[in-house]
Amino acid sequence: MCNYLGLDLGTSGCKAAVFDEHGRMVSLARRDYDLQLTPDGGAELDSDLVIQHCLAAMAEVKAQVGGKIRAMSVSSQGEAFTAVGRDGRALCHAMVSSDVRAASHAREWPQEFGEERLYQITGHTAHPMFTLFKLLWLREHRPEIWTKAARFLCFEDLLHLRLGLEPAIGWPLAGRTMLFDVRRHEWNLEILDAAGLAAKQLARPLASGSVVGQTQDGMLVVTGGHDQPCGALGAGVTRPGVAMYATGTVDCITPAFAKPVFNEVLRQNNLCTYDHVAPGLYTTVAFSLTGGNILKWFRTEFGHGQSYEELLAEMSTVPTNLLVLPYWTPSGTPYFDCETPGAIVGLRLSTKRGEILRALLEGVAFEMRLNLGILEQAGCPLQELRTIGGGARSAAWNQLKAEVLGKPLTRLEISEAGCLGAAILACAADTGRSVTEIAGEWIKPGARFEPDSANARWYDERYTSYRAMRSAIRTALQMT
Repeated sequence: MCNYLGLDLGTSGCKAAVFDEHGRMVSLARRDYDLQLTPDGGAELDSDLVIQHCLAAMAEVKAQVGGKIRAMSVSSQGEAFTAVGRDGRALCHAMVSSDVRAASHAREWPQEFGEERLYQITGHTAHPMFTLFKLLWLREHRPEIWTKAARFLCFEDLLHLRLGLEPAIGWPLAGRTMLFDVRRHEWNLEILDAAGLAAKQLARPLASGSVVGQTQDGMLVVTGGHDQPCGALGAGVTRPGVAMYATGTVDCITPAFAKPVFNEVLRQNNLCTYDHVAPGLYTTVAFSLTGGNILKWFRTEFGHGQSYEELLAEMSTVPTNLLVLPYWTPSGTPYFDCETPGAIVGLRLSTKRGEILRALLEGVAFEMRLNLGILEQAGCPLQELRTIGGGARSAAWNQLKAEVLGKPLTRLEISEAGCLGAAILACAADTGRSVTEIAGEWIKPGARFEPDSANARWYDERYTSYRAMRSAIRTALQMT
């Protein structure tokens, strides 16, 4: 029996899963860790603790299958990096996606370098989430760390280092740094020079599914990539017109492009172009950074110890009269808005807690509908959405999304699509079979959620008001 391990290394926790040669998940382990927030807009993870938890989860699932793992790969959160000394030890915590301390660098540095030039090289528009600007912030505000650092590693490559291998980084994860040429597939020396970096300080970029090395127990380690395209592969997104809709810490829609798409519609709306983990394909990410965080916030503040399932069971079953601008964090696409706060509009004394919860989730879904419209305008229409992540387990939540978006959603039998996508890459590298062939055999669609026509019409009418909401709030708050 051949077993393959996929590690999904996220912002709030990591999951290790083992799949057999037929794609059946035979073992799963999870470890949680806490995000550390600072008053100045920082959001950090203890990198050493994260890696310890990853290794512990991997050891647990390996023990459950008798230690017999042929190959493994990593689905990693994007952008976060760790400065590492010459001895391989972490010199700082990792600054994750929602850390906004580099906002001024993201505004000013591209103007000097050239915004259009930066986009044409990296496929991305500037935002403080990206590694480039976080590194510039570190150089200015933590010069003692910058001077001591021998390497700057994202979590995929940091794990390779901890496994005793020469670190490598999958092309999709390298693309999230804004240091990488997404067409030439190499670190861009012009950007590195302007940022005061050398290519030797970064991991070697390899196509997803490439062999990095072998551990002492004979397990192949294979490049994975950014968690969103890894999850998309695990959802069977291997052709244009199909997209993954992931609900976890963030909400994210990830389609497949047959070739890199660079156009003004995508650029003006901050929708990037970079490598898919499936060979030869490209992708983008349309996302709300608030996403599933909004449900976690609601449970923390108003849940009284209830589980997510209990809260969602209490949620109103019909569309609400409330409107929510879901900017509990910086907004994500299309606005990359780090300033406008979230808002709940329409509250009355008669408003129930279940209505507020539904309205919060409606707000995030409206934001994702906005992104779908932009993709269609850019010539990238989607006919099918496949839902994964923690939110995919809730039928009520999936039904709400289908009605707000006006599109059917298909839930997959295995919700751990990030782990599955990584395991598919590992299996392909071990067996020589194609990624698309393995995905076609392993991935099994589950329940399908069709929009209720009456509710869909309601949301069509409310969508116009939603689109005007951000501008109205900014005007009310006198924001330029």
